[in-house]
Amino acid sequence: MIYSIEAVRWHTARPHLEALRRTVFVLEWQLPESAEFDELDTDAHHVLVIGENKKPIATGRLTQTGELGRIAVLRGYRNMTVYKTLFSALLKLASVNNIQQVKVQSALESVEYHQTRGFKPEGPVFMEAGVPMQKMVCQLTQFDLPDVEHIH
Repeated sequence: MIYSIEAVRWHTARPHLEALRRTVFVLEWQLPESAEFDELDTDAHHVLVIGENKKPIATGRLTQTGELGRIAVLRGYRNMTVYKTLFSALLKLASVNNIQQVKVQSALESVEYHQTRGFKPEGPVFMEAGVPMQKMVCQLTQFDLPDVEHIH
C-alpha cells in the first residue's frame, strides 16, 4: 500500500490529530487525556499519514527543540512501512527547519536498544503517565528508527 504524507499545523489539522491520538493513547493505552495534549502542540510540526479513502491513519510531531513524539498509529496499520513513512517525514521536517539533533522519550526498558542505535541518554529518568521514561538524543545525521513500540 502507498501512503501519502501531509505536514500540517495544529490549528488547521487539530480534529484529525486529536482523534488519532485520543484513539491510540487515551482509549487504547488508557493514558490520561491531560497527559496527551499540551502547550507544545501549537508550535510543533505535525505529520499525518493518509491511507486509503483519504483516512488519516497515523501522526507524529516534531517540537521546536527537536523532540519527536506523540507517535500514534491506528491498530491495523502498525507496520514498518507506516513507521518508516512517518519518521522519514518527521526527519525531513527536522532537516528543513535546521534541527541538528532529534530527541525521543523512551520507555526505560528500551534505553539500551536506543543506545545501540546512536542515541544517548539526556537528563534524569522521569515519570510520564505512570511510566518511567528517559529522554534520548541523537544527531540527525545518525538517526536510526527508534523502538517504535516504546516511545511516546
